[in-house]
Amino acid sequence: MTMAIARAPAAEGTPPPLELIGMATAIWKARALYAAAHLGLADLLASEPRDVAALAAQTGTHAPSLHRLLRALASFGVLTEAGPQRFALTPLGAALRRDAAGAARSTVLTLAGDWQWQAWSHFLASMTTGRTGLATATGQELFAYLAAHPQDSVRFDEAMVGLYGGLWPSVVAAWDFAPLKSVADIGGGVGLLLAAILSAHPHLRGLLLEQAATVAKAREVMEQRGLSRRCEIVAGDFFAAVPSGHDAYVLAHVLHDWDDAQCLSILRRCREAMHRDARLLIVESVLPAGDAPHPGKLLDLVMLTVTGGRERTETEFADLLTAAGLRLVRVVPTAAAQSIVEAAVV
Repeated sequence: MTMAIARAPAAEGTPPPLELIGMATAIWKARALYAAAHLGLADLLASEPRDVAALAAQTGTHAPSLHRLLRALASFGVLTEAGPQRFALTPLGAALRRDAAGAARSTVLTLAGDWQWQAWSHFLASMTTGRTGLATATGQELFAYLAAHPQDSVRFDEAMVGLYGGLWPSVVAAWDFAPLKSVADIGGGVGLLLAAILSAHPHLRGLLLEQAATVAKAREVMEQRGLSRRCEIVAGDFFAAVPSGHDAYVLAHVLHDWDDAQCLSILRRCREAMHRDARLLIVESVLPAGDAPHPGKLLDLVMLTVTGGRERTETEFADLLTAAGLRLVRVVPTAAAQSIVEAAVV
């Protein structure tokens, strides 16, 4: 998981206590957006303004309480008051529709949803034990939990599209794939990054390794983009084996889901598959030292609480790579908050 997390600057002269309190109120807006997404308000308001009573009847909610939610959503631009007890959708709110580009609805339902809420309710336990809040709340780590909850799993996959969709062009622009003949995307979800790479370089062939449950959707993505003939999609487990013979191997937002021992296992499987001149490209946050702000420093707390993984510094990446028989070549920044950690065989 990753996300663009930024805190708006406080108004000039805001006293420190009020600035801190303002940070804490983010929880309110998150749950208001979750309720809007869960109730499908954007879809119900897609064609015309509606009054509160009609919306309450369709959503099975208490009309006075729904009015309070709608009024709050209008206060931060998701809706607008079209008249007394009557609301309309704004362009911002339209992004919460089920069929809207960008997967905002699924992303909001995932990040501000009940199961992540449960995980964060045990955040202090994570600080004490190092165990995820999700495991404390549900008895399952993330991927086991998702396997047992198919609807949440589908939304989680869609949320990854919402979180990462704008990143892939930055990765393609930042690293020169042109000299290669083939690229393997390991744990690449539905294949959007690989599709972007192949679309930009028509001479390349690609391989996507993913869990069996994701393979069908990945094939659909490649077919929609006319890339099926140049992309092999394989069901597998990157802890067990990685297909060999490719010029570059991509791990995009994979390692941050796992602890160091698990990352070493993944990296060693990649090392076993790589030929002498192959490159490994790790697309993740690279945390800066000191007080320098970076979205990954807050995302690291999500990893602690939800996935059991972590965000890493350049030194921490270098140490992992060395232990796996690889060496860090360079860190390539992108136009987004993530970088490309390039590695080679020792």
